[in-house]
Amino acid sequence: MNDAAHWSIFVEAALINNFVLAYFLGICPFFGVSAKLETALRMGGAVSFVMLVASVCAFSINLLLDAVAAPYLRIISYILVIASTVQLVEMLMRKLSPATFRALGIYLPLITTNCAIFGLALFQTNREYDFTRSVVYALGAGAGFALALVLMAGVREKLDLANVPQLVKGTAAALVVAGILSMSFMGFAGLGR
Repeated sequence: MNDAAHWSIFVEAALINNFVLAYFLGICPFFGVSAKLETALRMGGAVSFVMLVASVCAFSINLLLDAVAAPYLRIISYILVIASTVQLVEMLMRKLSPATFRALGIYLPLITTNCAIFGLALFQTNREYDFTRSVVYALGAGAGFALALVLMAGVREKLDLANVPQLVKGTAAALVVAGILSMSFMGFAGLGR
């Protein structure tokens, strides 16, 4: 059983091993939704919520599958839980915030195939976190994902106002910014164990 402190797990998931900037998981919504700060914040919240629910469900599923000696069903079970959770988030957003639902467009259903959420379930299972550590890990991973989205959106909004050569505008600038953000997050590696 892993005996790391809760704050250590949170900081490790949010900064040291950020899912987007260190593991390069969840890149599709990272590039797709990070053009505007408002949509980046809402997508970060949606992904964080799905990560939290998926983490709790993955912990429960893992206990159940271990009890019935069927660990080979983990992957398919995790995929089903993540897809169901995303459908719940999509219905809630459509009902509570139609403008956000339209702004996120295709990227909201793409949370279903977001490898960051699937990676979260697998990582917490492999690290043998107990329930509270799993929840803290999910909160840290969600905060790190939202932080990466917000940082990228802030820089991209500033780049839209800057005099950038036509050759570098758009995807090229986004890739350069993502690389610089990723390298800057490598500085947090010294905080790890």
